[in-house]
Amino acid sequence: MTEAEPGGPDPARTRGEDLAERTRGGERRALARLLTEVEDRSRAAESALRILYPLAGAAHLVGVTGAPGAGKSTLVAALVGEARKAGRAVAVLAIDPSSPITGGAILGDRVRMQAYAGDSDVFIRSMASRGHVGGLATSTVAAAAVLDAAGFPLVFIETVGTGQSEVEVAAIADTTLVVQAPEMGDEVQAIKAGLLEVADIVVVNKADRPGADRAASHLRSMLTVGAQHDRAMCDRPRPKRPEVLLASGATGQGIPEVLASLDRHEAKRRAAGSGEGADGTRLARAEAQVWGILSERLRGRVREPERATETEAILRAVADHELDPYAAADRLLEAFTRR
Repeated sequence: MTEAEPGGPDPARTRGEDLAERTRGGERRALARLLTEVEDRSRAAESALRILYPLAGAAHLVGVTGAPGAGKSTLVAALVGEARKAGRAVAVLAIDPSSPITGGAILGDRVRMQAYAGDSDVFIRSMASRGHVGGLATSTVAAAAVLDAAGFPLVFIETVGTGQSEVEVAAIADTTLVVQAPEMGDEVQAIKAGLLEVADIVVVNKADRPGADRAASHLRSMLTVGAQHDRAMCDRPRPKRPEVLLASGATGQGIPEVLASLDRHEAKRRAAGSGEGADGTRLARAEAQVWGILSERLRGRVREPERATETEAILRAVADHELDPYAAADRLLEAFTRR
């Protein structure tokens, strides 16, 4: 990246401002380039987000999660098609496993959704998880804000599908949709992963397969028992009881009902205004963004040239078991605050 001349314009800032304005104007190529900058956490992305972030907040962010093989991508593609029937613009952020060679997304979800390649009101982007343990790239929230500011009223965020670490999506989504598949033992896995605790809607996908009705009934029964148990324990907050629906992304069965359920949940959320639940979602999203940026900047500061020798010495002491990692972290914080 070319550095700015002292006292001159900053090329990264100029590029970011240009991409932001072109994205606001509906230029899809600029949007794609800006999302690449967001993934790279560049200074251009920071400059663009300073312009676009105040314009975000209107979109309905739907987190789609569940175990691998549940059919999340097929279901999302079907929901995109249903939304387009009503003339609604839709964006999809598909968090793919990182390529072990390039670190980039494998792009599996965009391959599945090629039917919408020529539709200017559908924007699909694969992002690399880059090993992030919660199944979400750390730049996902920023990317969603960009899509929001670009004018997409409905944004699906599909997680990588790593199983028991998928609950993180609930912190950044307005509505969390958990996808289950019949005859996969997903009901038990969902309990173990805590997915039913964060779900707003549960969809038993592949409804055309044997066992789908039984899986849905089992889930409804479990959720009913859980709610009854909770009412008997007055000292505990009552968890939300998600709606359980049957659908098939492959055949289209139940897809209109799923989209209607998403819309009802969003309408209820907006009607609640600034209530406790709404505030909790917004604060969790803000926390994910601010702490992510703070962590990256802290790592960058302790690796600055003037601190590099001291940082390397501390890390080497941990590697040689001469210093424990807690003490090392304290020393790095001291080095960071020392002037």
